Amino acid sequence: QVQLVESGGGLVQPGGSLRLSCAASGSIFSGNTMGWYRQVPGKQRELVASMSSGGITNYTDSMKGRCTISRDNAKNTVDLQMNSLKPEDTAVYYCTLKVPALGISYWGQGTQVTVSS
Repeated sequence: QVQLVESGGGLVQPGGSLRLSCAASGSIFSGNTMGWYRQVPGKQRELVASMSSGGITNYTDSMKGRCTISRDNAKNTVDLQMNSLKPEDTAVYYCTLKVPALGISYWGQGTQVTVSS
C-alpha cells in the first residue's frame, strides 16, 4: 500500500503563487508516474501535471507556462509550483502516484486551492 500526503494549499490572490508538495510512503514500485490532478464540484477530475520517474513531464494546456512540476525520486516526493494563478484555478488538488505497467493508481486526500481577491 502507498500513502500520499499533500501540503501547501490555501488562499491566494489572483496573480499569486503557490507550491504544492506531496510525499509518498509505503511499498512504492519503480517506474511510476507522480503528478497532480484537480477537481471542482460538478466536473471531472483533470490532470494538471505529471512526471515519470524517468523525468518525462506532461502539463495540461491551461497550466503550461504557469506551473512547474518537479520530483525527488530518492525521497518519493513531487512538488507543483504554480504561478500567475487565476480564479479558475480554484479547485481541490490531488496528488497521485501511478504504476502504468501494473494498472495501479494511488491518490492523496486532496488540498484546497482558492484563488480569490
